[in-house]
Amino acid sequence: MNKASSSGAENAVARARGPRGFGGPVEKAKDKKGTMLRIWRYMKKEKWSLVVSIVFVILSTLLSLCAPYLIGIIVDEYIIPKDMSGTVRMLILLAGIYTASAVFTWLQTFLMVNVSLKTIRVMRQDLFNKFQTLSLRFFDKRAHGELMSRVTNDIDNLNQALSQSVSQIVSTILMASGVIIAMFSLNWVLAIVTLLIIPLMIYTTKKVITYSSSNFIKRQRDLGELNGFIEESISGIEVITLFGKEEQVFTKFSSINHRLRHSARAADTVSGFLGPINNFISTLGLALVIGIGALMTLQGLATVGIIAAFVTYSRQFYRPINQLSNVLNMFQSAIAGAERVFEIMDEKPDLQDKPNALMASSFKGDVEFKQVDFRYSEDKQILKGITFSAKAGETIALVGPTGSGKTTVINLLSRFYDIDSGEIMIDGRNIKDYQMSALRKRIGIVLQDTFLFSGTIMENIRYGRLKATDQEVIEAAKMASAHSFIKHLPEQYDTPITSGGSNLSQGQKQLLAIARAILADSDILILDEATSSIDTRTEIEIQKGLHYLTKGRTSFVIAHRLKTIENADRILVIKDGTIIESGSHMELMGQRGFYYELYDSQFNI
Repeated sequence: MNKASSSGAENAVARARGPRGFGGPVEKAKDKKGTMLRIWRYMKKEKWSLVVSIVFVILSTLLSLCAPYLIGIIVDEYIIPKDMSGTVRMLILLAGIYTASAVFTWLQTFLMVNVSLKTIRVMRQDLFNKFQTLSLRFFDKRAHGELMSRVTNDIDNLNQALSQSVSQIVSTILMASGVIIAMFSLNWVLAIVTLLIIPLMIYTTKKVITYSSSNFIKRQRDLGELNGFIEESISGIEVITLFGKEEQVFTKFSSINHRLRHSARAADTVSGFLGPINNFISTLGLALVIGIGALMTLQGLATVGIIAAFVTYSRQFYRPINQLSNVLNMFQSAIAGAERVFEIMDEKPDLQDKPNALMASSFKGDVEFKQVDFRYSEDKQILKGITFSAKAGETIALVGPTGSGKTTVINLLSRFYDIDSGEIMIDGRNIKDYQMSALRKRIGIVLQDTFLFSGTIMENIRYGRLKATDQEVIEAAKMASAHSFIKHLPEQYDTPITSGGSNLSQGQKQLLAIARAILADSDILILDEATSSIDTRTEIEIQKGLHYLTKGRTSFVIAHRLKTIENADRILVIKDGTIIESGSHMELMGQRGFYYELYDSQFNI
């Protein structure tokens, strides 16, 4: 949605406004070393668990290295001489070594899984906290589903890699080093034969990983785009059905899904070559060891036990290298996800509190706009020289055509965006002097499109003031005329709300929003078409609640139904981003200007 249009701006005030489209393409982060260093900064918080895990890896690796040596001894000194009792004893010892190695392997895996989960928990928390610091402008430009993909898919990919990679890398290094030492101590010729194929394995691994890296980045990007489209389609299912656009939505989904299939196939197919290629190379190396070892045995340069030990050592040597190749391959996907996560974490909020910003516990309610200019994007200005003042306790109505900039005014008052020039004052101070959290706590908003969270009706009303008692919640509902329909629900105030309030009518959701605002007891109140989804009879009933709600508070009311704002202290008529008329209802009617024409078009006076 183009934020250069004021009609788009009208929707920016609320989280409930929904996705804005898919946003721009995700940039490919190029600093992989920097990304890995940042991951390590998270992991090192669990350094003691990492240390213990590495100790278990060392113990498991040492035991695994002892086994082939023991096999050689068993073959040469017990099996060939046909010492059955000695063979049984040594086999029991060998079984004990393998069992102990398996136990240590399980323990290090258990610890690494916990390290990974704790690391991911902190990263996910930091990412979610970062979302809370970003302004509406950031979310306006990105699909919500694409952002969700970073919290879920990208983080999960990293979790899988971390739970396996560290211990696997340490194990591979230790195993390879130990095997090389053991092989050279047994027979240096066969050791060199075993190592001949290592350069070939390194070369193929490097080539495959280099090529697959870009494919993994593209796959993560396409997956984020698909998630964004799914989230948008589910949120807008009623509109899709209403306009009969199911086929078009299906076609677009198929197109995005097709792109994801191609990028995923490219990433997984190329990376899938690595295992079979290295298996073939390792099998080739094993065949060389057996063939040359057989020739050496015939010439008396090696024994059968040494050959048996070398076969086992060779398998131990090649297997971790193959596994390490797969881990590095998996890590490409994890790095791609981590880069996308850190991209959000590095986003600089365009709205920030000033140093030593004031913590306002309450407002008297004097509001003043001084020559305020604002634009969402460079190509079109939304507000031009907006100037007006509201005294504490006054009710100011904002009227005008759709897209004129009415909602933008309250967006700026709530500091959802910063203005380009001019000043917005509350109680004689610029709103930038106040902490944003304190400012927004003292401003209550009732939106045309109400967003309800999962939970009960009681919990959703209490969202206005979390420490409110049940009785205070019920009283707020009564003042908003919501109690009359709540008491007829099967579970009354404990009725669960599903899918953003799909089990309630639009009017009922709006009544709950009004009750929530009453409970919040804010100093400044904003009503953005607060009664637009309520029938005339219900509207008459809740006017009493709204009268109580606005009493003693500075209130800003946006309304298209002009009958509802006749009693406002002042009406500001906004057109094309400027205030063209200002006065009471009677004064504006007497001027027979634009407001008169609007009123006349509704009531044919």
